Amino acid sequence: MAQWLGTILVTESQVPESQPPPPVKKPPPDKELQAIKIQAWWRGALVRRTLLHAALRACIIQWWWKQKLAELLEKRRRAALEQYAQQIWAVVKLQSLVRMWRIRLRYCRLLNAVRIIQVYWRWHNCHTRGFFQGSYELTASQLELELEIFLGSQICRITDCIPFPIKN
Repeated sequence: MAQWLGTILVTESQVPESQPPPPVKKPPPDKELQAIKIQAWWRGALVRRTLLHAALRACIIQWWWKQKLAELLEKRRRAALEQYAQQIWAVVKLQSLVRMWRIRLRYCRLLNAVRIIQVYWRWHNCHTRGFFQGSYELTASQLELELEIFLGSQICRITDCIPFPIKN
């Protein structure tokens, strides 16, 4: 049957019927509540165990990473220390070489001065006091002598051959 509601024609199939109220849920029986509680506890235990494993793995990864960072830091520190030690060694070596060079230069100058003084002293002794030098040759039957005596600007040369007495 059709009805006119204002300007709209509504048929019986389109007429809204009053909806029945939703059924009231009964509380579940006691055993079912206990089963639900056990299941909830088990799910919680599984979640807690999963979270614990995840936390432990995260701790292990963090520990490993801290170890790697510490090793890297130690490696860098050791490299810096070795470089510093090498620089110090190079500086000490360079200072040692410069000191050695300066001392050697001073020694060579002093040696040269000593040689000059000795030359002048020998020349002076030769010309004021005199000296002699000579050589000899010894054979089975005789002695050959050759002497030079220097007295100031005078030179005296003596050459002699001395025979040995022969015993029979």
